[in-house]
Amino acid sequence: MEFGAVVQTNPPAARTVGLAKLSEQYGFDYFWTFDSHLLWQEPYVIYSQILAETHKIKVGPMVTNPATRDWTVTASLYATLNEMYGNRTVCGIGRGDSAVRVTNGAPTTLKALRESIHVIRELANSRAVEYNGATLQFPWSHGSELEMWVAAYGPLALKLTGEVGDGFILQCGDIDIAKWMIATVRAAAENVGRDPDSIEFCVAAPMYIGDDWEHMRDQCRWFGGMVGNHVADIVAKYGTDGAVPKALTDYIKDREGYDYNEHGRAGNTHTSFVPDEIVDRFCVLGTAEDHIEKLEQFKAIGVTQFAGYLQHDNKEETLRVYGETVMPRLRDHITAKA
Repeated sequence: MEFGAVVQTNPPAARTVGLAKLSEQYGFDYFWTFDSHLLWQEPYVIYSQILAETHKIKVGPMVTNPATRDWTVTASLYATLNEMYGNRTVCGIGRGDSAVRVTNGAPTTLKALRESIHVIRELANSRAVEYNGATLQFPWSHGSELEMWVAAYGPLALKLTGEVGDGFILQCGDIDIAKWMIATVRAAAENVGRDPDSIEFCVAAPMYIGDDWEHMRDQCRWFGGMVGNHVADIVAKYGTDGAVPKALTDYIKDREGYDYNEHGRAGNTHTSFVPDEIVDRFCVLGTAEDHIEKLEQFKAIGVTQFAGYLQHDNKEETLRVYGETVMPRLRDHITAKA
C-alpha cells in the first residue's frame, strides 16, 4: 500500500511546501492538495516549489475539475512540471464542488468529465489529441507521463471511472462503502474489456493520531459535511432507495445547508448534523494500532493508496507516527536474506 497526505493551500505557501517536505521525509509517496481558486491559493504554482525542494514525492490535486481551466491549459501545466522535475505529477479530477459552486456554477456533466480526461491525458502524455475540430500536440513535450485518477460517488460516475480512469479516488473512509464502490468500478472496467487490476484505488479520509476521541471527532467532523455535499447531489438524482448504500445517504437527512467559506475546516459551524458514528466510520482516528487495523482492512479489499487529510491541529505528529509506525506495518516487506 502507498500513502499520501492531503492539505488545503492556505497561506503562507511556505507552510504547504514545508508539509510536503515533511511528508517526503517520513516516507509518504504522494502529496495532494485541494484545488479551489477562490478559497485557497493556486496549487500548481505551489507544486513547482514543492517539486523543486523534494526528490521523490508525487504531487497533484484532490481534486481539480473540467470547468475552471481550459483542458489544454491544465495539460500544459502537467507537461511543463514533468519536463522540469521528472514525471512526478498525478491528476485527480471530478465534476467539481467548491471551485464551481463558490462562483455560483454547478458541477460539470459526466460527458464533459469524460472528454476532459481524454484530452488532458493525451496531451500531458506527449500525444496528439482531437480537440475543438483540430489535432493538437505540445511540440515541446517529450516523454511526459500523467495518470488520471477520478473522484466519484454516484453509480454513473463510478461507471465512468471504471471505463476510463487510471485510478479511483473515494473520499470516504468507510470500509463497507469502499467495498461496494471498488466492486462497482471493477465491474465497469470488466464490462468494457479493461483489466480491473490495472486501476489504482485510493481511499482519502482524515487521519488523526491521538486518544482523545471527543477532540479528534470535533477536529474531523467537517469531513462528514464535505462528503454530504456530494451525497446530497446523489440523493437528489437517485433518491434514498437507489443503488447507493444507505450508510452513505441516511446521515444527511438533518443537513440544512453548507457554507463554503468554511469548506473543509476543523471546527466549522454547519456540520453539527454529522453524528459521532459517521465521523468514526468515515475517518481514520485513534492510536497507531487503531489506524493499522483499519488500513489493513482497506488493503484486504484492494485499496492501493490511503491519502490522509491533515485539516486538524495535529499535522506534524500524525505525519511522524505514520512514518515511524503505521506505514512500515502496511508496506510490502522484503527480507535481506532468505
